[in-house]
Amino acid sequence: MNVVLLIASKIGLSLLPVFLFLSALIFLDSYKLVTLRAILTTIAIGCTIAVCAYLANNELFKRIGLSELTYRRYASPLVEELLKAIYVTLLLRLRKIGFMVDAALQGFAIGAGFALVENVYYLLSLEEANLFVWIVRGFGTAVMHGGTTAIFGVIAKYLMDIQERPSILTPLAGLGAAAFVHSAFNHFLLPPAASTALMVITMPVLLMGVFTQSEKGTREWLGVGFDNDAELLTMITTGNIQQTRIGTYLDSLEQRFQGEIIADLLCYLRIYLELAIQAKGLLMMRESGFNVEPDPEVSSKFAELKYLEKNVGKTAMLALAPFLRTSSRDLWQLHMLQS
Repeated sequence: MNVVLLIASKIGLSLLPVFLFLSALIFLDSYKLVTLRAILTTIAIGCTIAVCAYLANNELFKRIGLSELTYRRYASPLVEELLKAIYVTLLLRLRKIGFMVDAALQGFAIGAGFALVENVYYLLSLEEANLFVWIVRGFGTAVMHGGTTAIFGVIAKYLMDIQERPSILTPLAGLGAAAFVHSAFNHFLLPPAASTALMVITMPVLLMGVFTQSEKGTREWLGVGFDNDAELLTMITTGNIQQTRIGTYLDSLEQRFQGEIIADLLCYLRIYLELAIQAKGLLMMRESGFNVEPDPEVSSKFAELKYLEKNVGKTAMLALAPFLRTSSRDLWQLHMLQS
């Protein structure tokens, strides 16, 4: 019984800092866009990635012929950060991450799951390790694993936001930064206690800065986007669109498309704007502390969008593109409503 309690206390001590920090990040997220279920799923995937990384490192170490120290400093960080980055990249490509804060949360959760498995493995391998070792692993190594993947997520999300048509490889641009920090940590340039203290100080400061900037950007996007969408929707619903540049542009399309197609395009634009406004309104309500119930009509609106898109064809949809916001953040808001 005493042995079980000792093992449990060591595991808890080595993981307590990273999970406390993750809990703090969740608490500080004003919009609560990443659900607890999503966080737990990501932690579980991080555990699986740790097992894959262990197998991959063992196999690569046998094949490439580097010394153990060299491999641990250079190859292992790249392998582990690449594997952790894959899931965050998938979430970005599927438009399930809307803001840099969400990317940081998901990245840190991946690292928390990874650290959980890694620390259990080391616990079984180093049974005689003293209390100081587990403090270092908890406040240093575990926070490092969460922090590096959070860094990757933030950089990847930022690059996708600023590029009009991000490449499939764009999210991986942050891999170098994550691997560099991981490699620097594995070089043990400072004594273990100093290295741990540096990690504990720098990672929270860095991520708090990300939170501040992300929430500022979110508020600006909500304000400008909401006003623009509402103005355009009012023009359409009141019939005043004909006297605007948008109306002139749509009139010019009559030379290329039938009247029924133009009507369907206007209908598509109206529903799209309604959903965009609804999504931004939902975020504003969440920031104010209100828990808004899902709208049962959302599914039918998305079904109508798909029908209209199929009905008008790809060429007509391209003609409507100037009025549809298609940045990763704008597309994400529609995914949020749909899910």
